[in-house]
Amino acid sequence: MEKNSSLWKSLVAEHPVCMAWKQEAEGAIYHLASILFVVGFMGGSGFFGLLYVFSLLGLGFLCSAVWAWVDVCAADIFSWNFVLFVICFMQFVHIAYQVHSITFAREFQVLYSSLFKPLGIPLPVFRTIALSSEVVSLEKEHCYAMQGKTSIDRLSMLVSGRIRVTVDGEFLHHIFPFQFLDSPEWDSLRPTEEGIFQVTLTADTDCRYVSWRRKKLYLLFAQHRYISRLFSVLIGSDIADKLYALNDRVYTGRKHHYDIRLPNYYQMSSPDFSRSPLREQFHNSRQHCNK
Repeated sequence: MEKNSSLWKSLVAEHPVCMAWKQEAEGAIYHLASILFVVGFMGGSGFFGLLYVFSLLGLGFLCSAVWAWVDVCAADIFSWNFVLFVICFMQFVHIAYQVHSITFAREFQVLYSSLFKPLGIPLPVFRTIALSSEVVSLEKEHCYAMQGKTSIDRLSMLVSGRIRVTVDGEFLHHIFPFQFLDSPEWDSLRPTEEGIFQVTLTADTDCRYVSWRRKKLYLLFAQHRYISRLFSVLIGSDIADKLYALNDRVYTGRKHHYDIRLPNYYQMSSPDFSRSPLREQFHNSRQHCNK
């Protein structure tokens, strides 16, 4: 305790006080370095933010090293600032190389520029998403999934072409580029559950799509919560678009839209619907109210 107090006393109390301050200001190089430090510490996050920070800090340390060598003539100040300049320069080169090395196939480039870039998704995050997927081709009139046969074991997004969705041969809607092929099926299952498609998806034209395996994608979600929330928003928006697309096609006999929350027209027109318990219960309750 006495040693700590004596050290503090020697550093503060017994240290000589500046009796006379310099009247002239430091040179322009010193003030330029200070400005670069202030502006550099205002940088943002992400890869490009780091490039901004390390470039300006590196220039600031370089100016400080020049100032120490020319004006102050202090070897220790020059050495420290030059070492910090070298560190910033190496960091800048490393980050610039990482950004430059992020390259994708044409399908991923189109997908990023059309969907993910407008949402503000950084390239490194999209790279993580892309590395967990594969690009698959689907020829015209070939099926991506068959009703009652194909298991739900992946999630796919159409990049080019058009997919036709049918149930028991009846057309429901089309799937266009940058829409998920199987978002309703994906959302209907928990990670531990298994299921099969209740619709058939057929290619109207030659198609290309990006596909993620179900287990691999759930592992990615567990490792990156940001990606998990991103896909949750994308899938929810895609399901809503599909519901409205289906709702726009379904009309009653009086040309009014059917509400998407009601049983769809196909179910109501089936012979088994008249014998369903839900309809019998609804019919009995109406008779009771009339009485």
